[in-house]
Amino acid sequence: MNGSTIKVRECSRQQVIQPCSLELFNYQIDPYIGCEHHCHYCYTLNQADTDSTGEIFIHKDIIVQLNDEISTLEPQTIYMGMNTDPYQPCEKEYQQTRKVLEFLAQRGFSVCVLTKSELIVRDIDLFARMKGSSVGISIAFQDEQVRRLFEAKAPPNEKRIEALKMVRQAGIETYMLICPVMPFITDVESLIEKVAPYADTIWIYPLSMEKEKDRNWQNVKGILDRHFPDMTDRYRQIAFSTSHPYWTKLRRELDKLQQEKGFNLKIEF
Repeated sequence: MNGSTIKVRECSRQQVIQPCSLELFNYQIDPYIGCEHHCHYCYTLNQADTDSTGEIFIHKDIIVQLNDEISTLEPQTIYMGMNTDPYQPCEKEYQQTRKVLEFLAQRGFSVCVLTKSELIVRDIDLFARMKGSSVGISIAFQDEQVRRLFEAKAPPNEKRIEALKMVRQAGIETYMLICPVMPFITDVESLIEKVAPYADTIWIYPLSMEKEKDRNWQNVKGILDRHFPDMTDRYRQIAFSTSHPYWTKLRRELDKLQQEKGFNLKIEF
């Protein structure tokens, strides 16, 4: 069993390889539909077809489908981790991600993978075979008590950072995603200092919301109302405005940090 009460079901047949909206990649693969980590700020909560607090879907015969879909593609780097964590807890049992990686490795493809889970170290052997692959870990909080308020079902930071260290030691390109930056809660500079020894690149993304009625904003607002009531109104202003002075000030501070210490930062605001 996968160690959780989540139900895992087969989905109706749908495309496994999807177009990727990220500039560096043409295609992405999500081995699962839904995510057990259920981070309360996640944008995918607004577009989910299912309530992933109760069930996750997997593709039936995912390798058979991939074999059909990939036949016209030249070997390239495929992104994994866009809409679901490829190393969520049920991966221990179902190994959909492992199967996909083995398939891609056999056909000369590489991958760029993003996860919150230390389970990724299990597949170091495959990443080492896939020239040009990279592995990333995402993190958003330096305080474990606060982290659990927003992402209680995800692994603790310590395990994530140790996993990135192991991947880096294996000679595989690594990156860290500090995302989302939670205003007045995320200490971005301290996280950068902590992960810099193990990450070739550090990407930094802001907390960004689209509509107040969206599920992820309602989740975040609920947590703020209960635990940080004096922040709710400020968060509303900052989260819905990419030009808010908070982001301008933070950008200046990070630019200065990068110049002074030579960190490879990709600041996405």
